[in-house]
Amino acid sequence: MKKIIVLLFVMGTCVVFAQNYEATKVPTPNYRLASKFSPTNLAKLVHSTNVRPNWLKKGNRFWYQYKTTNGSNYYLVDADRRTKTKLFDNDKMAEWLTEITKDPYDGQHLPKFDFKFVKDETAIQFRVTSTEEVEAKDEKKDEDTEDEEKEDVKKDSTDTKKAKKKKPKMEKKVYHLEYRLGGRGLTVIGNSKKEDKLKRWANIAPDSSIVLFSKNYNLYWMDKENFLKAIKDDKDTTIVENQWTKDGVEHYGYGGSGRGENNETKEEKKDDRKGVRGIWTRDSKKFIYERSDSRHIKDLWVINSVSKKRPTLETYKYHMPGEQEYYKFELQVFDIPSKNVMNVKLDTSKQQSINVYRHRYKKSEASDEFKPSLLLSKKGKIYFSTISRDRKKLDICVADILTGDVEVLIEERFNTYIEEQQLVLFNNETEMLYWAERDGWAHYYLYDSKGNLKNQITNGAYHVDGFNGIDEKERVLYFTANGVNKSIDPYYAHLYRINLDGSGLRNINSGDFTTNVSTSDSNKYFVSNFSRVDSTPKSELRSNTGALIMSLEEADLTQLFATGYKFPETFKMKANDGITDIYGVMYKPFDFDATKSYPLLEYVYPGPQTEAVNKAFSVRMDRLDRMAQVGFIVVTMGNRGGHPDRSKWYHNYGYGNLRDYGLADKKYVAEQLADSFDFIDINKVGIYGHSGGGFMSTAAMLVYPDFFKAAVSSAGNHDNSMYNSWWSETHHGVKEEIEADGSIEHKYDIDKNQSLAANLKGNLMLIHGDIDNNVHPGGTIRMADALIKANKRFKFMVMPGQRHGFGKMTEYSFWLRADHFSKYFLGEEATSVDILEMNRDKPKK
Repeated sequence: MKKIIVLLFVMGTCVVFAQNYEATKVPTPNYRLASKFSPTNLAKLVHSTNVRPNWLKKGNRFWYQYKTTNGSNYYLVDADRRTKTKLFDNDKMAEWLTEITKDPYDGQHLPKFDFKFVKDETAIQFRVTSTEEVEAKDEKKDEDTEDEEKEDVKKDSTDTKKAKKKKPKMEKKVYHLEYRLGGRGLTVIGNSKKEDKLKRWANIAPDSSIVLFSKNYNLYWMDKENFLKAIKDDKDTTIVENQWTKDGVEHYGYGGSGRGENNETKEEKKDDRKGVRGIWTRDSKKFIYERSDSRHIKDLWVINSVSKKRPTLETYKYHMPGEQEYYKFELQVFDIPSKNVMNVKLDTSKQQSINVYRHRYKKSEASDEFKPSLLLSKKGKIYFSTISRDRKKLDICVADILTGDVEVLIEERFNTYIEEQQLVLFNNETEMLYWAERDGWAHYYLYDSKGNLKNQITNGAYHVDGFNGIDEKERVLYFTANGVNKSIDPYYAHLYRINLDGSGLRNINSGDFTTNVSTSDSNKYFVSNFSRVDSTPKSELRSNTGALIMSLEEADLTQLFATGYKFPETFKMKANDGITDIYGVMYKPFDFDATKSYPLLEYVYPGPQTEAVNKAFSVRMDRLDRMAQVGFIVVTMGNRGGHPDRSKWYHNYGYGNLRDYGLADKKYVAEQLADSFDFIDINKVGIYGHSGGGFMSTAAMLVYPDFFKAAVSSAGNHDNSMYNSWWSETHHGVKEEIEADGSIEHKYDIDKNQSLAANLKGNLMLIHGDIDNNVHPGGTIRMADALIKANKRFKFMVMPGQRHGFGKMTEYSFWLRADHFSKYFLGEEATSVDILEMNRDKPKK
């Protein structure tokens, strides 16, 4: 509310009085400003914003690439020596590449490198593709082509005619190069292309002696010699394949999933080798496979009308909440030498899911080309968990790999859903780290290998987010957590250390910001990337005591700020209960004018597995900063029942009320914002979101039809009775009821958006991709059907040939959203057939 001083002259006398008025000046839609911040344009303005360390195996060293407006630089950091040096001189590298490839380079414009450290990490190897074209080299000459050439010779050979020769296939020349660190030039190793040694269909044993794959839903194997043939030529007819199983059928087989294939490609690829996922023992003698039976699960379909001449049908299994059928899981052990198969002794009559725990690779092994999936246990024990369909009963188990006998080590029970994280074995597998939320907060517990609790390690009103490392000798645990420091935003994550007996808790990268860390294999050092939405990202190297070793980088935002960019603003309000703190971010137009009255748009994603509230600086602006530039105040905020990084009470608040649980907070916070800021027009509140946000934005329009005046809901799961059972039954709940005959029935009931269609008063746009096999378009079609039957006007856009994320039509969907809110809140409708902002910068051909 503004106050104006009014002067009136009555018969020569000046009368002064004050009058309140509301700002009525509405912004003009600024499409040009919004178009400046498209993903394509942003890629030119902002480059690296964090350091991604590539840890080396030798010493506490890592290399990283960092790009600024001056180009990319590559650095080698030695934490022990506290040194940071360039891997090479950019200008020299450009000179050497130009001399070798005959293509021009300079230090600011080097090719994209994919380095491999070799020779005890004293040298790097990489490949560069030149513009020069050479005759393609075939490792194995095609026999059919050779026969055709012979036939041509027979037909055309005379004393006067020469045999016809086919034009050779050409390809870009590749240079395989090596640079010795500190050297004065490059060595050309050869001109070979990088071989595809890791075929997608191949599951290679750790010792490379055998390769497993799926074919016609059965398990096959080949030895190393034949696999090497397949690397050279996948179609080599001399390759010997060995069939292991014969009972595999579609939807109850051994690998070979056809998810994403349509009726045509499925037929074309039916005899191809396909992948089979499983886990190896370290000695390569056992292969553990989780076999699922989904034959009884009902089918779902999508049709791609823009695929080919004839529209294609995609059929897939899809379990919906409340359906009595459920996937059946088995755990099998394949013995490689004997070719015997044994089943782990599980009660397959139970409706439950299985998760086999796997080995964590070291950070220094991240770039290794070959990383087979290994059992968590080095001793061949199978550690796994089972969780009931209603996700209220979790068992941590271990199975004997020779007998299949199962022992339950830890039982977890809760009245809402149970979350789990990876089990950690250490101290020669005599101790275990176990993560649980049993006291209402996520914490680590120390168990012995027999399942006996030794002590709770972390304790208090804060959330332990994840494992970062353990020093077995010093018995120190490193982990990330939220909410330890009550004076800062509870979503800000930091790195902590604590003794395994629960003493000595210490934050080792403190600050009023959120951090993302990468810890060395030795646990002695870590790279910390830190920022807020309203600060420039920085990166530094610290020791495990928190001591600063060196500052590494600060993001180069000079070009971004030159465009007029301004950081968003954070805020804290109260939830609708008047007690719970709700944290959010406000995005303003960069040409913001406090004398104008701005509509308020809420961008929402309800989770409950996350919240759509940025905590770190990000250049992914298409749904937030960019939307504000059109002429709106855009906000994101949490809600009770949202992010899991707070208390379990906060996270599980929406359990049993998955449609409406977050809406009261969205409304109440908006009202508080309008009370705090005169430039917000509380009579023009809009809401938009994608997926769960699409569902929530429509629900808001129907539950509070007099408050939310416009919405754009894309890919929304409006009818959660037909969304996937994992998400819906987990976060809303499914009830297990024991019938008189002892059988278990699963009862599920949830409120749906279409049941409130008659409540619509504002302006709603629905968008969905027609081949979305995650959130089926049927949910949005049912919403449209209910609105039509309720005699409501609304907009409905189908994105042809698009999956859940809209792909290349994402930019188009942005302008649909801008048009919708511009028309109903700013009073201007885009009527041009062309979307100028998409066409303006495209070269005309």
